[in-house]
Amino acid sequence: MQTKFILPLVIIMFSAFNPAEAQVRLRSANQHSRIRQGVRNGELTRAETINLSRRERSIRREMRRAKADGVVTPGERRQINREQRRLNRSIARKKHNKRDRNF
Repeated sequence: MQTKFILPLVIIMFSAFNPAEAQVRLRSANQHSRIRQGVRNGELTRAETINLSRRERSIRREMRRAKADGVVTPGERRQINREQRRLNRSIARKKHNKRDRNF
């Protein structure tokens, strides 16, 4: 009796886990952490922080739109990865551009 309920539950759990989505979420969390760390250290100015945060929010919105129909296509995934790579480079450049936040 219990196996009738456990097997479908296990199938649903594994089908819901998408490694590509997990990678996107992990990268997003890492980038958010880097932005916060840049703010704490004074490496990012207020304008840089606002710009990076807006771009990060845009990527999250794009991911939600891609998932809205239930399937993230390879093209959508490629576009999201491209935007995350660009944001990653921007974070690095803005953190090391010799502009500091005035205390």
